[in-house]
Amino acid sequence: MKRRDLLLGAGCLAAFAGAEALRPRRLVSLMGGKTLTSVVPLRFAGWETEGGGDFVVPKEPGSLADMLYNETVMRSYRHGDGGPAIMMLAAHGDSQSDLLQLHRPEVCYEAVGFTVMSLQFDPLPLPPAAALPVVEMTARAGSRIEDVLYWTRLGEFLPTTAGEQREDRLKTAFQGVIADGVLMRVSAVRDGEAADWPRLRRFATDMVRAVAPGARAGLIGTARAQALA
Repeated sequence: MKRRDLLLGAGCLAAFAGAEALRPRRLVSLMGGKTLTSVVPLRFAGWETEGGGDFVVPKEPGSLADMLYNETVMRSYRHGDGGPAIMMLAAHGDSQSDLLQLHRPEVCYEAVGFTVMSLQFDPLPLPPAAALPVVEMTARAGSRIEDVLYWTRLGEFLPTTAGEQREDRLKTAFQGVIADGVLMRVSAVRDGEAADWPRLRRFATDMVRAVAPGARAGLIGTARAQALA
């Protein structure tokens, strides 16, 4: 056998061994078997769900949504101050792999006919010692303008862009882990000319703080949950 063939063969074997070593083997879920329905309270800090519970989110068997998410929860909350309703969508997927990754709202909104007007990144303080990397997005379809605040968790990472999400998925793969993922989205239809970001941010803060300490890691990761506690 020629020396060149031996070298090529050895290189292929080394590449295969490296790829095999990097192949994720462990499923790790920070939700710990809990459901979003049970983790996110129906009422807290003056907020209460309209209709008293969750909206049913139908999923076609075998559809992308069915494959991506184990659970999707939609609720509408109102505060006792009489202000406009805030809509919440929470989704959890056990397996974030190359093929199955959380869909970011800026992509989903454009897919259903909205135009994304603005994206900004402004961490949400969680006193006493934590901050949440959130995305603030404004999208428009006709006369409807919706202001959206959201964050995504992929394993222990909270990526704010699609590029960060790909990098973080690769980092978990290097650890031999297939991580779970969560999307938390809160939004309001604009009532007036300006977005009411303070109200959306207050809702998100109140919601996270209302979650039982032992369940917060599922929404915001272990380090932030511990810092908040």
